[in-house]
Amino acid sequence: MRGWWLGIFWLISLPLSQAADKPNILWLTCEDMGPHLGCYGDSYATTPNVDALSARGMRYRVVWSNAPVCAPARTALISGMYPNSTGSEHMRSLVPLPAEAKMYPQLLRDLGYYCTNNSKEDYNLTKVGIVWDESSPKAHYRHRPKQSPFFAIFNFTITHESQIRVRPHTLIHDPNQVRVPSYHPDTPEVRRDWAQYYDKITQMDTLVGKALKELDEAKLTDETIMFFYSDHGSGMPRHKRFPGNSGLAVPLIVVFPEKWKHLAPKDYQPGGISDRLVSFVDFAPTLLSLAGEKPKPWMQGSAFLGTHTHPRIATCMVSGDGWMNATMWFGRCAMNVMCICEICFLICRMGSMCSISLKLPLRGSGISGIGKAN
Repeated sequence: MRGWWLGIFWLISLPLSQAADKPNILWLTCEDMGPHLGCYGDSYATTPNVDALSARGMRYRVVWSNAPVCAPARTALISGMYPNSTGSEHMRSLVPLPAEAKMYPQLLRDLGYYCTNNSKEDYNLTKVGIVWDESSPKAHYRHRPKQSPFFAIFNFTITHESQIRVRPHTLIHDPNQVRVPSYHPDTPEVRRDWAQYYDKITQMDTLVGKALKELDEAKLTDETIMFFYSDHGSGMPRHKRFPGNSGLAVPLIVVFPEKWKHLAPKDYQPGGISDRLVSFVDFAPTLLSLAGEKPKPWMQGSAFLGTHTHPRIATCMVSGDGWMNATMWFGRCAMNVMCICEICFLICRMGSMCSISLKLPLRGSGISGIGKAN
């Protein structure tokens, strides 16, 4: 009888013992924002808190969302799979994952993590079973059981495109100082929208500062790996919903405390810059790698941090059933050649079902691989 009880105790305590040596992971995310931040060289931006976070960690220059609109982008994040590989690239489509696959919070929970999401989900995949321990505007890592590591998301919606034209609004940024892109008409209305967009970025930056202060006051900063990123490009015309640089390029900052620096890449240093290619399908395998777990076979991305970091192979992918639903992921090879964006635009604008993929090496003297279109 005594041995039976010891066996039960061992089974119950196993997840906690496994979790004791795992890092906390905090994601601070925002919506509809390209790399329009001071730390990315944008002198018009007022982002002291994000800039300070960048000075403490590594800033990634070549980071792509897998779609220029929220739901398929978040679908890539939650699954570690390209949305067009699961039929989930269409907005609000709600299709099932393959039977063997799980969403990454379920995998982290199996490893002993307390997973919270505050609070947007917006996946194009149906959820099976319990995905999050908490997913609501009140979700918080402070609710975790004692000794449990946490994975927590705080998503700031203040930069969403719906906020760019809300009136009345007292401008903080001077519209006369806006650098109007060449593809936008230089009119007072456009300048005001851009100025208000930057105002919203500054408001988001304040929320980031509050979240970092809260973590510090909880004495968890030295125990927590921090990410900051956006879900896709800004809500301005030719950005969101547009599968080009302006719709897909996003900022990414990662900060490792001293305790967990052995999980950082070899070139990591405070205030450093990485040119490694990163895509949203890489985030789920990277989370598992940071937790000491090998990424799952069904995951189509590559871990770029942690114990199972993988060399990056660039993959160009496009799928869509027309202009508004087109999704694309692309990157730069070592020769600084931009992948086939013009071809992608042409095919997607034809309004027919299409799928293009092209694999490119990031190192080497030339481009090799297989291009496919059907």
